[in-house]
Amino acid sequence: MIKDLRPRRGKEILPPMIEEGEHEHQDFKFAISDARKIARSISAFANNDGGRLLVGVKDNGVIAGVRSDEDIYVVEQAAEMYCVPPQEIDVRAYQVEGNVVYQVDIHPAGIGKPVQVVEEGNRRRAYYRVADENISAHSLMVKAWMAQRKALGNASGILITEAEQRLLAVVGECGDEGASLNELHTMMRVSRATAERALINAYMMGLIDFASNGNEFTALPRN
Repeated sequence: MIKDLRPRRGKEILPPMIEEGEHEHQDFKFAISDARKIARSISAFANNDGGRLLVGVKDNGVIAGVRSDEDIYVVEQAAEMYCVPPQEIDVRAYQVEGNVVYQVDIHPAGIGKPVQVVEEGNRRRAYYRVADENISAHSLMVKAWMAQRKALGNASGILITEAEQRLLAVVGECGDEGASLNELHTMMRVSRATAERALINAYMMGLIDFASNGNEFTALPRN
């Protein structure tokens, strides 16, 4: 629960963060009216590597201040009621020239992914952060996250089969640009379903990573 949020001086703290602009790990929020919309941002950050919301900052970086103290409780509602599983957030308040800005830190979900949003009609959808946008997570990413969570992050019982070996060879051959799902199953000379299973297993074993722009899915070598 959010309790006492006494604003601290933010003159030296906020401007450097705002100068970064909106990016993969930062989003500006001025109008807070829709808890479900905020939940999408929380989901996107949690399913990536975490991030922060600066509430009371306009899209152009102007510090306008929060319009109401109730705004932060809408954010809390988004994290607790519209995110599955519920997410813990850290909140700090800063004051600059009479304007109050809330910094909301969202932690990476780790093996708790996917963090999904309860959409209208009780549908659930996971989001992912790409640059300064929240996108719907690719279905294969969601499958891999769910498989990893089901295994509780313990992939010691998974054996590297010939399919995973082929996949690793293809990903290695493609280098830092990675390989799309179509490229994988074509170059591996296996069915699409076999390529998907190999990809999920390789991800669970920590052998590969992946990225998506909402449409295209790319398997990447693990750094």
